[in-house]
Amino acid sequence: MTSCSVTFFFALAPIRCTVEIKAPAGTPTLDVCPETGRARLSYRRAEEIFEENTRLLANPLASPEDIEDLDGWTLHRLRHSALTHDAEDGTSTPMLLARSRHASVRSLERYARPGVDSVARHVAERDPAARWRT
Repeated sequence: MTSCSVTFFFALAPIRCTVEIKAPAGTPTLDVCPETGRARLSYRRAEEIFEENTRLLANPLASPEDIEDLDGWTLHRLRHSALTHDAEDGTSTPMLLARSRHASVRSLERYARPGVDSVARHVAERDPAARWRT
């Protein structure tokens, strides 16, 4: 069995891990790569791989010897981190709702909280007096 590199993107940094995934007989055609014959990862397996490979990133003060006792990041956290970054970059609320599949703005609130730097950048970009200072 050959290795396949899987890349997850957390915030702006890619996290790469290598896994052995060969499609078992009977796997639906749409779930098999036509070039490599490897199966697409299930959400459960992708979650396991991501969590295992982010343990030290999520716990920067821990030593590698303690890796088995650590918790890594989850795909759910990754998803909502992406929503936060999109909100900080000015993505509209309707688009954030559609991407997150949340039914109400209230449920989206906890993820779409721009940081202090994003708010400052937003205000600076829209300051009408700024054109006179440049």
